Amino acid sequence: MTSRKHLTMGTLRRDGSPRISGTEVEFADGELRIGSMPRAVKAMDLRRDPRVAIHGPTNDPPAKNPAGWKGEAKVAGTAREVDSGSDAHRFLIDITEVVITRLNDAGNRLVVESWNPGRGYRAMERE
Repeated sequence: MTSRKHLTMGTLRRDGSPRISGTEVEFADGELRIGSMPRAVKAMDLRRDPRVAIHGPTNDPPAKNPAGWKGEAKVAGTAREVDSGSDAHRFLIDITEVVITRLNDAGNRLVVESWNPGRGYRAMERE
């Protein structure tokens, strides 16, 4: 989630339709944090409905080594606004799901690792 600066975040608009926004994340003191400019639409979305999904950056596989794809990470949860000390918005994300998708060591199968608080950790491979 921190291999690049910009990530993609999904929130819900007032009418329930999805909104995709860019965001930056911070991992500090065991917490996942995001910020937003004052009155940004993504912040207003989270104030109204705190459900959020964040997709980490992914790179294309090397042209001469398709099996060299590093994978991707996704996090879902609920956002809780905390005092930022300014007009900007600051949210802590209470994580309810984590998914990491990558290739196995041989590069011929997809590995999906996931975690949620009810089920715990699970890994599976797919062709």
